[in-house]
Amino acid sequence: MPPPVRFARLDQWLEWQQSTHPRAIDLGLERVARVLQRTGWGGFGQPVITVGGTNGKGSCVALLEAMLRADGYRVGTFTSPHLVDYRERILIDGEWVSEASLVVAFERIADALGDDSLTFFEFNTLAALLVFETAAPDAIVLEVGLGGRLDAVNVVDADVAVVVSVGLDHMEYLGADVESIGREKAGIFRSGRAAICGMPEPPRSVAQVADSVGARLLVRGRDFRGDERTDGAWDFRDARGELTNLPAPALQGVAQVGNAATALAALRELTLRLPLSRGAIERGLREVRLPGRFQRMSAPDGIEWVFDVAHNPDAAAVLAANLARHPARGRTFAVCGMLSDKDVPSVLAALRGSIDCWFAATTDGPRGLSDAAMARHGAAAGIEMILGGSVREAMQVAADDARAGDRIVVFGSFHTVGPALSCV
Repeated sequence: MPPPVRFARLDQWLEWQQSTHPRAIDLGLERVARVLQRTGWGGFGQPVITVGGTNGKGSCVALLEAMLRADGYRVGTFTSPHLVDYRERILIDGEWVSEASLVVAFERIADALGDDSLTFFEFNTLAALLVFETAAPDAIVLEVGLGGRLDAVNVVDADVAVVVSVGLDHMEYLGADVESIGREKAGIFRSGRAAICGMPEPPRSVAQVADSVGARLLVRGRDFRGDERTDGAWDFRDARGELTNLPAPALQGVAQVGNAATALAALRELTLRLPLSRGAIERGLREVRLPGRFQRMSAPDGIEWVFDVAHNPDAAAVLAANLARHPARGRTFAVCGMLSDKDVPSVLAALRGSIDCWFAATTDGPRGLSDAAMARHGAAAGIEMILGGSVREAMQVAADDARAGDRIVVFGSFHTVGPALSCV
């Protein structure tokens, strides 16, 4: 029997996990379930909300957490990827999990591997489950990593499952069209439990999966709705009644009222176990924060910075709408860095009319694109991009050209926005 794997530091564990499985992405639950069982994990007695979708997952998780915490509940949240620090992925009551807690969880997982191996994300998922078992929060919110049906998060049976949206992304794993992708994302639904869909017109496959497993499908616009008012507030309605004149979510962007309505619909399905006061709902909406989603910062020199992880065509269209809703006094520059497995031309095309000057940035990592490769994609989409070097260097080049009243939009990937946020 090989000696047990032991590392003293978190960075050593993370480096080891990158090389223990032959593929970075290997969808399927069998290995994860076997290892989890061998850890002795006892499952959750607390309510669990699992959140999937192409776009809006992070916002929905943040809204769920904010509203629950505003009513005094301790909440455990698992999200991915991180922007700056790995520990962002696992939060207990809004605080990063400690390095010591992660090391203990990784030791427990490594001891339970047996003949199995896990991907980096699978280690991350199981660590979150073990940390939450020990911390015993009042509620647990899990964000799907990729797809849903075969994602490691789906090893847990959710009390409420949310599919925020379905769009074209990760098509090499999930299928070539929205019907195929919707079927994969709806794989988190469970028999007899609520399945919340944040799309007013979801793919037919979402309803088909819900029907086949016996889940209670609730669709935004049909079973619940969030309607913006002219005064900036919004109204929520579902079968339980209505909540009028709610404050706008603190998260900026055209999609956020829809995301808030979706999160609120999920919470109202857990009213008997997690009752929420109206005051908590309002505080949560006002206090919610989520870095990297149309995040705006004003610099002392009068330049506005906007950070957005948009990396697929639907998200780019939302970013374009957000930029139009909040026009700049001057020019709009873009610092764009993306990964090689994304539909780069379609993302750039969605924003072509929103940007006055483009700077290509190099995205690090095995899937990253160089600034030169980004510029070639831009040329294919009819966009001339200035080579900027690294994300930090491209930001500096853009800032040197910008003047007071201009804005610089840094977008395209977590691997772009994360390094950007670490240097502002």
